[in-house]
Amino acid sequence: MNKERLGDFIGSERKNLGLTQRDLAARLHVTDKAVSKWERGLSYPAVTLLDPLASTLDVTLLDLIAFPGQVSN
Repeated sequence: MNKERLGDFIGSERKNLGLTQRDLAARLHVTDKAVSKWERGLSYPAVTLLDPLASTLDVTLLDLIAFPGQVSN
């Protein structure tokens, strides 16, 4: 999983829903700085946040893990 591509996907889906980084952070009980780091490709969300993140972004967990643009076999 590529951090930058995942970050781009999270940011794109967040914006499509009209959410700010602060809005997303509040829904996941993390800081807006954490969301910023994910979107800039500096870190990954914790494994425990993947399901709530997918739900909040209105995507499946599989969509989040195998986001569009990821190189496949």
